[in-house]
Amino acid sequence: MSHAAGLVRRVALTASAVIAATLASQSAMAEDINVRFSWKLKGEYGFFYLGEQKGLYKDAGLTPKLGEGAGAQAALGALIQGQEDVVVLPGIFAISAIQKGMPVKIIALYQPTTPIALISHPDKPVKTPKDLEGKTVAHAVGETGTSYLSAFCDINKVDCSKVKKIQMDAQSRVPQFLQKQVDVVSVYRTNDLPVLEERTGTTFPTLDLPEYGLGVPGLALVASNSGIEKKGATLRKFLTANAKAIDATRADPAGATAVLKGVWQGGPSDKVIQKQIEATSASMPSPDGKPMGWIDEKVISNAIELIKLDEDIGSVKPLSSFYTNELLKQ
Repeated sequence: MSHAAGLVRRVALTASAVIAATLASQSAMAEDINVRFSWKLKGEYGFFYLGEQKGLYKDAGLTPKLGEGAGAQAALGALIQGQEDVVVLPGIFAISAIQKGMPVKIIALYQPTTPIALISHPDKPVKTPKDLEGKTVAHAVGETGTSYLSAFCDINKVDCSKVKKIQMDAQSRVPQFLQKQVDVVSVYRTNDLPVLEERTGTTFPTLDLPEYGLGVPGLALVASNSGIEKKGATLRKFLTANAKAIDATRADPAGATAVLKGVWQGGPSDKVIQKQIEATSASMPSPDGKPMGWIDEKVISNAIELIKLDEDIGSVKPLSSFYTNELLKQ
């Protein structure tokens, strides 16, 4: 080997070593961010996993630690205790918790309106709000779809005294419906409906609640007030990476399905997962001129009015207590 060739080779090796060391350093500098879902894996969470697989969080200097949950209350409790940096849960639950004094804020709202529907049996279809009269409806405490049924009736001029809500355990609602013990049950279009229709081979008559005026804030990201103060830069990077992950999922739902399937032990079929992912993408609007997840103050105030119909909440806190858009600003 000539002296010149040897020199070139040594330079190339040195450059490679520098690049490798730089990449290793960047990886070592990646900051962990603990993210807790409020429930078990479902298609709604697919964009987090696709974003992770595509390196979108790594590019932002983050390593997300994604974990399943066991309900909104448990997730919020872990957030307050400092075990989590972000929790992912229905926005309406966060708003209710904040009104009761929990020191947290919504930092992104991906579903200003929860994609929820009432389904019925083909032989007793409920296709319009008026069709609810004379029907029995499964209800569980804290359940989004039926907790605000009285408001839905008011909006649509339905006589709610003719609608019988039958209270039961949350896990009993769907089995009772399938056994025809009740006429109507609420489901998430982004989760329950694809699973049920595949399992039963039935296309259920569906009454879309948002279509008829019931806007309940859905998929939201929540952080503690102290976390926002101490880790604002980290949360900002996380939200920016989320927006890229959501765009990537819209463009490649099959890819998101494959990635989620890989971590979802005992999950449903690929077909169901992809339907969940596509329904979730359709439920997350891209605000004109605003970043993904931007929170409209009117959505918050309307949600508070809904909560007031369901429970006595006392004097309403200032709207700025419930959310911040500061971490979404570029």
